[in-house]
Amino acid sequence: MVIHKRTRLTPLQRKEIYRRYYQESCRLTDLAREYHVSRPTIYKIIQRGRDRDFSIHNSTNKRYRCVKHGLKRLAKIERALEEQRKRQAKRYNKDYPGQMLHGDTKRLPVIQGQSSLDRHEYLFVALDDFSRELYAAILPNKTQYAAKQFLEQVLDECPYTIEQYYTDNGKEYKGDPEHHAFMLLCQDHHIEQRFTKVRNPKTNGKAERVLKTIMHMWHQKTKFNSSAHRQTELKRFVNYYNTVKPHKSIGNMTPLEKLLEYFYPEDL
Repeated sequence: MVIHKRTRLTPLQRKEIYRRYYQESCRLTDLAREYHVSRPTIYKIIQRGRDRDFSIHNSTNKRYRCVKHGLKRLAKIERALEEQRKRQAKRYNKDYPGQMLHGDTKRLPVIQGQSSLDRHEYLFVALDDFSRELYAAILPNKTQYAAKQFLEQVLDECPYTIEQYYTDNGKEYKGDPEHHAFMLLCQDHHIEQRFTKVRNPKTNGKAERVLKTIMHMWHQKTKFNSSAHRQTELKRFVNYYNTVKPHKSIGNMTPLEKLLEYFYPEDL
């Protein structure tokens, strides 16, 4: 038997206390004084002795057990509250369409049947911060000229003025302002460029999130026959994303509904 170092009475002493209490009619006070323990301890020994239990129990008192259990329970509650607060966290949204577009690029896997030596294509995306309207295109590379081509497509399709374009510090978006094709196009259309902190892509979280959504809801669930087929399916998905899929961040509306609410309010 393992006995902790702070125990006052061995099992034999406990058995002797029980015997003397019942057979010799010793008083509780005398037993407590003789064995140098408190009267509540003698009460416990006698009570457990009725069940022939003279073993040494844990010395942890009830108050400590309650605190210990309470701390564990509180930790679980705090984790649950933390997750709830994250879900209820107020997302920041810009005040009007075009105030800021979030842009990003992702290298796409080769299509099934293609060789691993074939060139990868790149997915360019731009997301309006206010309405969550999505623009996307697949281009053969991620150079500054490909980024320029994508922005020209966005400018051609976008019905509102773009004021800011927020991206990471990739070479397709950032370089010599006097010679960089993408930066020159931004300057020509008076689009202010904003960049994430270096090596901190999470500050462009909205673009990162929409890329994950596209890959999960579209690319991983669609079997493509060719690059042209993938281009066509991307257009279908973008149409679904903008006109059918509701978004929690904008009150469970679609981007189209959000834009209609802004440009054509019901009170007009």
